[in-house]
Amino acid sequence: MLWIKSFHIVFVASWFAGLFYLPRIFVNLAMVESGSVAERARLLLMARKLLRFSHMLVVLALGFGIWLWSLYGFQFGMGDGHGMGWMHVKLLLVLLAVVYHAVCARMLRQFEAGAVRHSHIWFRWFNEIPVLLLVGTVILVVVKPF
Repeated sequence: MLWIKSFHIVFVASWFAGLFYLPRIFVNLAMVESGSVAERARLLLMARKLLRFSHMLVVLALGFGIWLWSLYGFQFGMGDGHGMGWMHVKLLLVLLAVVYHAVCARMLRQFEAGAVRHSHIWFRWFNEIPVLLLVGTVILVVVKPF
């Protein structure tokens, strides 16, 4: 079980690295001058490759997570006196991270079509969402507050 947990952690960390960096590419894309065709093309290529790689990582992270959870028997109560409220909130944060990933994919398609209407400042704020999701998830898993 420790091997599965280790791989789950590695793939979650790797997936989140992609979630941290892809919106940062969006910040740069939003700042590209209209005449900088080569710069825009290079950033789009980087974003497409990173998103493709992140797709594989999210599948592996979720796969190992579900495998790990199944080994625990999909429990909704623990023997150490803690409830499983933390797990419910963690699963919600995981769902939000998957939705964020999908939104990033949609935004990349919009950038490719030249249909993005947000400024680089908006993307700087958007870039902070995965940090909050990761911090919340780690705290829930480690502390198990409820």
